[in-house]
Amino acid sequence: MHVAEQRPVGKTGLSVTVLGMGCASLGGLYAPVSAADAMATLRAGWDSGIRYFDVAPMYGQTRSEHLLGQFLRDEVERDGAVVSTKVGRLFTNARPGRILPPEAPKNPLDPGWHNGLPFREVFDYSYDGIMRSFEDSQQRMGTDRLDLLFVHDIGAVTHGDRNAGHWRALTSGGFRALEELREAGLIAGFGLGVNEWEVIAAAMDEVHLDCCLLAGRHSLLEQAAVPLLDRAHRQGTAIVIGGVFNSGILAAGAGGNVKFNYMDAPADIVQRTEALARSCAEFGVPLGAAAIQFPLSHPAVVSILVGAKHPDRLRQSIAWFETEIPDGLWTTLRDKGLLAA
Repeated sequence: MHVAEQRPVGKTGLSVTVLGMGCASLGGLYAPVSAADAMATLRAGWDSGIRYFDVAPMYGQTRSEHLLGQFLRDEVERDGAVVSTKVGRLFTNARPGRILPPEAPKNPLDPGWHNGLPFREVFDYSYDGIMRSFEDSQQRMGTDRLDLLFVHDIGAVTHGDRNAGHWRALTSGGFRALEELREAGLIAGFGLGVNEWEVIAAAMDEVHLDCCLLAGRHSLLEQAAVPLLDRAHRQGTAIVIGGVFNSGILAAGAGGNVKFNYMDAPADIVQRTEALARSCAEFGVPLGAAAIQFPLSHPAVVSILVGAKHPDRLRQSIAWFETEIPDGLWTTLRDKGLLAA
């Protein structure tokens, strides 16, 4: 499989490369990243054939949108790329006469940013909030074209007891804003960009979703979202999978980066990762290669996102993606109970 292979995104008229680049790392996820390294990493992805880029205002507190926008304006031909960004967070700062709302409690899936810009997030899933978020992203990226919008981090894990209010705002106005943008041809499609598969299922009961980004919930270590993927395939909703390494442990192995879903990996996950690595080694396949290719086995999945802070790390992911994997490995993992049947 080559990174430049493309798959259609539902009925949007878009096609995305099967390997896409997620830009969270460029915002300083876990460690700082220089602008020069960010640009070089984006260039390495482009030169490899990647033409799908996913970003969000949250990443680096708007820094990643600025960096990606500059790259697409100044370094390459913008028309050759598909870009998704996210809505639901507005970014602001204090000034005389402005009273900021109380800062939202830090959620367990927010690792923070090491060299983000000096802005503060305000969650707003209302009609006006979605429209402003869309316009703000266009200005930050210096473009009048954004292809896909994902409602970012709606769900109980992110918001706790505040989620009910945010959900009301989204279902009473936010979805209407997204439908209007789609009907006007200002975006090709929309969906959710979340870590919780259950909220995608709930949103499917409210509105037609063209494409959703699910991070971390469909990987070698987690397959509970398969029923959702089955439903998405039946309904024509494309799925993009992020977090294929579950925050690093599946890239480095249990002896390396033992972060799992943004936190330190528990003992059972470390043991399961070690068992996966041993089985992969029997077939001469790097664990990272199996992790990055596994989600594409489901027909609903159109693209896998990988992130990196340096070109060499991105090239490693590309090499894993293009590694030939014998079918016998997947059979062995199922037989050993390391993959769901």
